[in-house]
Amino acid sequence: MKRPILVLCIDRDNDLYEKAKVTGPLIGREKNLQGAIALSLADPEDPDSNAIYYAIKIFDKMRKDGHNVEVVTLTGDRKLGFDADKEVSAQIDRVIAEYSPTSCILVSDGASDEEILPVIKSRIKVDSTKIVFIKQAKELEKTYFVLLEKLRDPSFAKTIIGIPAILILLLSISSYFGLGWQPVGIMIGIALLLRIFGVDDFIGSIISDFRFSFERTSWIGYIGAAAVLSIGIFVGFQTLQKGIALNLSNEKVIALVVGSTIWILFTAMMLIMIGKSIDAVIDKKKFRITKYMLYSSAAALATLVILVGSNWIVNIKEPYVDFGSFLLVIGISLILGYFSTNFVNWYRKELIMEMKIEGKEAISEHGSYIGKIVGIDAKRGKIIVQTVFDKRYIMPISSVSSIDESVVLRTER
Repeated sequence: MKRPILVLCIDRDNDLYEKAKVTGPLIGREKNLQGAIALSLADPEDPDSNAIYYAIKIFDKMRKDGHNVEVVTLTGDRKLGFDADKEVSAQIDRVIAEYSPTSCILVSDGASDEEILPVIKSRIKVDSTKIVFIKQAKELEKTYFVLLEKLRDPSFAKTIIGIPAILILLLSISSYFGLGWQPVGIMIGIALLLRIFGVDDFIGSIISDFRFSFERTSWIGYIGAAAVLSIGIFVGFQTLQKGIALNLSNEKVIALVVGSTIWILFTAMMLIMIGKSIDAVIDKKKFRITKYMLYSSAAALATLVILVGSNWIVNIKEPYVDFGSFLLVIGISLILGYFSTNFVNWYRKELIMEMKIEGKEAISEHGSYIGKIVGIDAKRGKIIVQTVFDKRYIMPISSVSSIDESVVLRTER
């Protein structure tokens, strides 16, 4: 069989999955066309769909000229950087292993895909590259309306408007209470550290699970949580005034406020968890409950550590907490966390054994299509996944992240 030339399109930020829930890689004209249409309908202004259309156009022309050619779209990760390049690398390796192409023609929208070019060149010869630009009106007034349209995009709005708004709000609150700019600087520094280590994305993924709707039983939990949080704000304010009246240092005032409100925040979270768990039972999706169990145990242990830690910092009344007691609580929390995690994983395994997941599609947490689940090895605690290339992979049951219409698996990147 003659080795083909690939017309290679790359969606490095994985808009196909993030906006249209289409998993990559897309192989063949029909799948690429369906993916481009789905992305166009989800976001008509996204340039990735235009790049895919252009790749299909090149594919049609080359096939008409008698070339042996195949069109493929690879997907990366919305975080870009290493995660995106790692996913693209894994997909291009799979395609090369299956088709053994002689070379490729790279099609890009030019936004960030050009950065992946060295990765592609390290694996396959690149005959040509094509950057697809979307034609825009160049008049100044048109640019004004384009900027207004961009500000409607939440990702742009959060950066351009949200960050200055939060900064102004924090500085105003700090100034009102006479705390100066230092507390704001500490909060911003912590936020930047969380961003560097990707903790904010993890927190965002958790928050995205909790959507408010009056059509769901969980709305009762949300209302209860909102009421409890309102009480928490009042208690926090009263505690702040008390700390200032006692002439405590700034760090002790902060610890006093945190210690008096952390259990209230935990109560609000538990109300939400209970509501979401009831939804999962009603929807007959008990596997979701295991996720809420993990969230609850982590929140309980974190609350315990923070409560004891804040008491150790303040130490203005009995029972006094020494540093040794604080370390002991941390150690006990680690042990309890280990056992609670193992229990949840065991319960997950039992649920998966009861559920019929054979035949369901398996995708990664980043939206990349893996294959279909063709079997479960109960004794070994493994699931068997068959890829589009008829290759089989054995993965641990613990890699299952969620089960809905498809099974989401955690994969090493």
